[in-house]
Amino acid sequence: MHEVAQPLKGLRVVEFTHMVMGPTCGMVLADLGAEVIKLEPVEGDHSRRLLGAGIGFFPMFNRNKKSIAIDLRQPEGAALARKLCAGADVVAENFKPGTMEKYGLDYASLAKVHPKLIYATCKGFLPGPYDHRTALDEVVQMMGGLAYMTGRPGDPLRAGTSVNDIMGGLFAAIGVLGALIQRGITGRGMEVQSALYENNVFLVGQHMLQYAITGKPAAPMPARDNPWAVYDVFTVAQGEQIFLAAVSDAQWLKFCDALGFADLRNEPGYATNNQRVEQRPRLLAALRERLADRNAAELSAIMEKAGLPFAPIRRPEELYADEHLLATGGLADVTLPDGPRAGETVKTTLLPFTLAGERLGVRLDPPRLGSHTRELLASAGYSDDQIDDLQNRAIVR
Repeated sequence: MHEVAQPLKGLRVVEFTHMVMGPTCGMVLADLGAEVIKLEPVEGDHSRRLLGAGIGFFPMFNRNKKSIAIDLRQPEGAALARKLCAGADVVAENFKPGTMEKYGLDYASLAKVHPKLIYATCKGFLPGPYDHRTALDEVVQMMGGLAYMTGRPGDPLRAGTSVNDIMGGLFAAIGVLGALIQRGITGRGMEVQSALYENNVFLVGQHMLQYAITGKPAAPMPARDNPWAVYDVFTVAQGEQIFLAAVSDAQWLKFCDALGFADLRNEPGYATNNQRVEQRPRLLAALRERLADRNAAELSAIMEKAGLPFAPIRRPEELYADEHLLATGGLADVTLPDGPRAGETVKTTLLPFTLAGERLGVRLDPPRLGSHTRELLASAGYSDDQIDDLQNRAIVR
């Protein structure tokens, strides 16, 4: 495999994570070249066993990592984990408050003997009145205004992906990168804290400022006062759907010319954007009627040729055939470690940026549980006999 830039090569990360938020933080660091050690319980990260909407969690967010399985509930296991952390540059975790303290794996305990350590903690809430609550992406979307903004009035709706979990992990990784630069200056580490709720509030900050500036509450997206008349989803031939837009007077003229709507182009009441917005219900009704028998592929070609905004409405599975993703290397092979299709190769998505013109690829498949236990213990100075003994006593797997 062609090796691309790895700016974090040589950095060692130990992560105690599960589900999405913590693993995303570790995945970003791993994709950037760090050696990321996923320290799992001996029964494994429970997201390995999820079904339904959770079945993609583990293979999506745990590539480029090594797995070691340790029973932290046994004193020898916790001591072994602390030893691994003592040789790490970064430790990341996303368990409920108090969990890491039980095993002497919290930042305060580890930093006493390892002051250069950078410690990323991914939680539901930053320290404060809510930090004792159990958070989920749904929880913070509901209480943080995002579900209100996404759904129709009176029908709050969570976003269709784990936006806060994923972005919370991204912000934790960004904090780690900043802390690494600071450590290079001062020689000391620090704790980085990221949280779902605060991430969600950041996402809706534009709507908060809209209210602060105008004094008018932001309407949910499906009911908002649209600043453009042609900016909507249209149902066309055979029930297909396509988003079409014309967000300036120049684009409106192009739109009418491209689609052959000379009468609409010449209608005085549609001359300016604000006039079209005032007539939006009537204009959209006319457009829906005229577009109902048009083919989505044909409309896409027309809009693309005219340089106008458009987007056919697609499902996630359809992206596997997306010509742009295929041409630009946006998808990469991974071998599934668990589940009914364990051992099979599927495509996954990569981080959405390039370094030196290259996408950051998959160096290591999502690991099988404990697949690197022996390698990592050996590198920590344990003999084969000692490793066998630890495995026989179920301290490691």
